[in-house]
Amino acid sequence: MRLASLGSGSKGNGTLVRAGDTLVLVDCGFTLRETTQRLASLGLAPEDLSAVLITHEHGDHVRGAGALARKHGTPLYSTFGTARAVSGKAAGFHGADWREVRPGRGFQLADLTVTPVTVPHDALEPCQYRFGWGGRELGVLTDLGSVTPHVVAAYQECDALVLECNHEPDLLAAGPYPASLKRRVGGNLGHLSNQQAAALLAQCNLDRLQHLVLSHLSEQNNTPAHALDQVHRVMDIGQERIRVANQRHGFDWLEIH
Repeated sequence: MRLASLGSGSKGNGTLVRAGDTLVLVDCGFTLRETTQRLASLGLAPEDLSAVLITHEHGDHVRGAGALARKHGTPLYSTFGTARAVSGKAAGFHGADWREVRPGRGFQLADLTVTPVTVPHDALEPCQYRFGWGGRELGVLTDLGSVTPHVVAAYQECDALVLECNHEPDLLAAGPYPASLKRRVGGNLGHLSNQQAAALLAQCNLDRLQHLVLSHLSEQNNTPAHALDQVHRVMDIGQERIRVANQRHGFDWLEIH
C-alpha cells in the first residue's frame, strides 16, 4: 500500500491511496484541470482512478469532484449528508456515479477495505477514512475540531497516518482572521491545533507507525516548525518518519511495508 498527496491546505486537498490495482483519491479540492495536472506530476491520469472518496462538502475538498466523476465515469463516494449539501452548489454530484457510504460501516473497494469514520466538523455529515490492505492500516484524518474517543479508537493502530495540524493557537489569536472565523477554526467543530494533534498521537501506537504526514497546515496561522515542535514532543524517537505536506506539492509516494 502507498500514499501520496496532490496538495494539502485551505486552497485544495487530495490524497492518493494505492493498493494492488486499486487507486483512490480522497477528496478532490482542485478544479478538474488542476487535478489532472497534479495527477500528471505523479505519472497518473484521471482514468487511472478507481474511485473518489469525499470527506465533506467544503470547497477545498470537493471543488473538482463532480466534474471529474462526470467526465471520466469515476465512481464518487460520500455520505448522504455530504451529497445533499453539495447538491446546492452548482452542478454538485448531478450526473455522477454517486455511491453512499455510511460512517462506521466498512466496505470493500476492490483491493482496499474502507472504513468511514465520523468526525466533529462544521459540515452536514462529515467523515474521514481508514484503509486496510494486506494487514496494514492507513488513516486519513483532517478537518475535525476535536479528538473524540471514537476518533482515537479508529486511528490509534495505524501503519501510516495523514493527520491535520491546522493551526498554532497563538498565531491564530494574533492573526488577520476576523473574530468569528477565529472562533470557528479554533472551536470544537473547526480544525485541529498542533497541540490537539500531538495529544491524539500520544494515544496512538507509535511503534507501529511507519509514516506520519502532518497536513492541512494553515498558511496564515501555522508553520511547519510550529507543527513539528509539538509533534516531536510526543515522537521523540524515530522523527525521520515524520513529513509535512504542503499546499503546492502535497507529498510524494510513501510505501507502507
